[in-house]
Amino acid sequence: MSDDEGGGSLYVLTAVLLTPAQFPSILGDDFPGACSLLGVAPNRDGYGLVLGQDEEGARWTVVVNDVSLVAAAIASWDCGMEYDLSPDERSIVVSLAGWPLELSVAASGIPEPHDPEQGADGTGRVPLTPPSAETWGPVQRRMGADQIAREWADWRERVAVDGGAAAAAHPGLARALEEAVGYTKTPPPPGRVRSSFAGEGARTLRVDGSGWSLVARTGEAAFVLLDEEPGEVLTVPHEGEPDLPHLLAELDRIAVRPS
Repeated sequence: MSDDEGGGSLYVLTAVLLTPAQFPSILGDDFPGACSLLGVAPNRDGYGLVLGQDEEGARWTVVVNDVSLVAAAIASWDCGMEYDLSPDERSIVVSLAGWPLELSVAASGIPEPHDPEQGADGTGRVPLTPPSAETWGPVQRRMGADQIAREWADWRERVAVDGGAAAAAHPGLARALEEAVGYTKTPPPPGRVRSSFAGEGARTLRVDGSGWSLVARTGEAAFVLLDEEPGEVLTVPHEGEPDLPHLLAELDRIAVRPS
């Protein structure tokens, strides 16, 4: 991939979508927050993030507005097929030094991945770096919710049957559910409530708020993670207020979905 703004060629390693319905939770609680972290406007059509290295091995993140091209590349890679991701230079919105995500791969035949000097991208910003996983906080909370969504069957079995009763009186859980109910009445920023296909007519919900994350599957269960409870997974009771099945149905109704 040729990148005039970055000053040369880019060896593409991977790419991710940055849209209201699909964005790395590591970047923020919602789509506008993720865009703000990267310094781009929250365009409703979203972006593609292309991560790679230049000839010197420096890490670069190229933000492009050709979402369809990036989505096609990701779908091909997921199927084990090759895809030469080479966005048109006119689709490049900005090239940012560093990577916002942790990558375990590197381009062959060039120096090891490293950050270019601060200001190399013309923004004056410190190069992007993945947040630390050592300290529990909003990023780790959101990543934990993502993990539960990916490994739903395992987590559904691992959580004790009476976990909901034990968590029912937790003030943080009550606060999260109250805010989630509020979302169904006053729509939150795009991306705070996301819905994806889970098979057999069910949907997986990912909902985030200030200090909390909820992951659920319609017709089944819901779990909440809190900034104030490092590593803990609270089960939302099925009975009581709010009525869980009704809440999940309402959240699914207002959620953004992948196109």
